[in-house]
Amino acid sequence: MSKQDDFNSGQTKLERFRDSVQLEFGHNLEKATPANVREFLDKYQDNSFQESMRGRIELNEPKTSYEEILKDFFARVLERPTEDAVILLWTLAFELSYFFTEQHVSERLQSLFGDYGTDSSSE
Repeated sequence: MSKQDDFNSGQTKLERFRDSVQLEFGHNLEKATPANVREFLDKYQDNSFQESMRGRIELNEPKTSYEEILKDFFARVLERPTEDAVILLWTLAFELSYFFTEQHVSERLQSLFGDYGTDSSSE
C-alpha cells in the first residue's frame, strides 16, 4: 500500500480530493503556480478518465457553439452527485483562475518588453 493509499483510506471522494490538493499545494495552496496547477489538473483528469473508461469511446457532441457547450456542462453538473459537482466546479474555477493569472502576467511582460524579436519594419 502506498503512502497516498494510507493517507486516503476510509475517506469520501471529496475528502480524498481535498487531501490530494493540500498534499500537492499545501494547506493554504501556498505552493500553487500556473505550471504545477496545470500539471496537477492534467494528472487528476487522466486518473479520473482512466477509472471511468470502459470499452469504446464515441464522440457525440451535438452542441455547435461554445455557449451551448457551457450551458450543457453546467446543466449536467446540476444532475451530478454533490461531491462530484463540487469537485468539477472547484477544478474548473481553479484552472480558470490560474489561466487568467498566467494571461495577466504574460500581458504585463509583453508591455514591458514589447514585440522584442519581431520585425516591425515590414508594417
